[in-house]
Amino acid sequence: MTSIPKFDSIKPKEILLGVTGSIAAYKALDLVRRLKERGFEVSVALSRGALEFVTPLSFAALSGREVKVNLFDPATEGQIDHIALARRADLYIVAPATANFLAKAAYGLADDYPTTLLLATEAPLLIAPAMNPVMYQNPANIENINRLKARGVTFVEPGVGDMACGEVGVGRLAEVAEIVAAVEKILGAPGPLVGKRVLVTAGPTIEPLDSVRFISNHSSGKMGYALAEAARALGAKVTLISGPVALAQPQGVERIGVETALQMREAVLAYAHSQDMIIKCAAVSDYRATVLAPRKLKKQAEWSVSLTANPDILAELGKTKPAKQVLVGFAAESENIVAFAQEKLVKKQVDLIIANDISQPGLGFKADQNQVWMVEKDQVTSLGPLPKDKLAQKILAWILAHPLLGPRLL
Repeated sequence: MTSIPKFDSIKPKEILLGVTGSIAAYKALDLVRRLKERGFEVSVALSRGALEFVTPLSFAALSGREVKVNLFDPATEGQIDHIALARRADLYIVAPATANFLAKAAYGLADDYPTTLLLATEAPLLIAPAMNPVMYQNPANIENINRLKARGVTFVEPGVGDMACGEVGVGRLAEVAEIVAAVEKILGAPGPLVGKRVLVTAGPTIEPLDSVRFISNHSSGKMGYALAEAARALGAKVTLISGPVALAQPQGVERIGVETALQMREAVLAYAHSQDMIIKCAAVSDYRATVLAPRKLKKQAEWSVSLTANPDILAELGKTKPAKQVLVGFAAESENIVAFAQEKLVKKQVDLIIANDISQPGLGFKADQNQVWMVEKDQVTSLGPLPKDKLAQKILAWILAHPLLGPRLL
């Protein structure tokens, strides 16, 4: 087996967002949403003053992460969580930043989460002030701003307009689009899949036999959900079509729930032609009952069931896919892993088959780890074993680095 040498996991840039006690704090909610849409990961810390205007729950819903408020929370700070947050940040934004925050930042005070993160991080700092016009132009405030600029801090200057206090002047929080533009100027291009549409299928399908019984398989959906989350983290607009699973919905992903193979086919074909990439990770049942019993069948010594083959969704997609679309299929095998996958690759007219050995204990179905083979016509690349979230990042990085598949997406 061979491998493509120059690729690794593509990790989204990590942004810390500090929110302080300004009435403009509600605009930081839109900032989180815009940053997530651009493929950035965002962790939020609120000052005590910010809690007078916004709630941690709102930011948690948009960021998909726990929001930091209490610097002395024994549930998290036992692991010195503020240091860990500060270390992994690629950029620290404070928006809105009050005059009080600017003063503390200028003189190195650290008495809440946003100011403590400021001292603990080595990441670049981007500040967007918001306050009353007279406060903004106060010589002490201007001195603090100039002190911070002299240290290399970048400012997104406030706008001019009507203020919440009724006065007019400079001090309005900069528009969210301006702050996002400043972020991208510092960090460079956002996720490589921004503006792209990715469809992922996940989980099993179930095929009823009567009103209570069904046939299915052991798929947990973990690999498909991990791929959906990884694609979203790289900036893609992700649609996840999922069979019945016991997993939380990934943040920022459109999820469509289905049960049977026919329902999955209908949902997939409705979206297929608008997608830049389709990853068919679901374990679709190959057969359904020829005749569905309308009620629960009573227990018998023997029971014969007539089965009919379900449509081959992947093969349908292969026959009709647009020229630039990347189509990826999965193959769960218990023997002849690569040979069967190569056969499937040609037969179903797909760009790539990701194969895994379901006979290996601790890997594949239901497990948290997996090992796969990226199977092409003349090349096979092994990835893993790895936790499924890490493996999902590797898979997408491999596809984006591929000399034929990557250019279709980038």
